[in-house]
Amino acid sequence: MLNPKKLEEIAKQISDSVPQGMKDMAEGAETRVKQILQSQISRLDFVSREEFDVQTQVLIRTREKLAALEARIASLEKSSTGD
Repeated sequence: MLNPKKLEEIAKQISDSVPQGMKDMAEGAETRVKQILQSQISRLDFVSREEFDVQTQVLIRTREKLAALEARIASLEKSSTGD
């Protein structure tokens, strides 16, 4: 999920870009924009950076194990054909 402070910053920038006359009519627009952004982002398949980093480490370990197993199989195949 995106950083909530970043969402607040985006919502504030959008709210700040509204002309002054419209700001009076748009009380609470910043909160509403933030809610809409959070709602839309939650529908997307985002993962946190922490989760991404954990999965990257899992993948690295899995690749290392696969390489070790491939080497072991190759060694076993070589020894069985060498008889």
